[in-house]
Amino acid sequence: MARLARLALSEEELEPMARELSQVLGHVAKIGELDLAEVPPTSHVIEVTGALRADEPRPCLVREVVLAQAPAVSEGGFLVPSPQA
Repeated sequence: MARLARLALSEEELEPMARELSQVLGHVAKIGELDLAEVPPTSHVIEVTGALRADEPRPCLVREVVLAQAPAVSEGGFLVPSPQA
């Protein structure tokens, strides 16, 4: 497992890490035994309100003005160099 995660563990670290991983997997297995069919999926454990503004259209900059300041343009948008380059 450590090799797959590309962790460099010493011999002294292997046994404690294996024990901890085994405990984590045991907890995951216990959670898997629960009947969660009626529990709705959530992204937060508490109710989150007002975290984001309403997604409503609003005035923006004129495309030509913005692109005139860009270092490179392609097909009506910003030309971003490839990370492979």
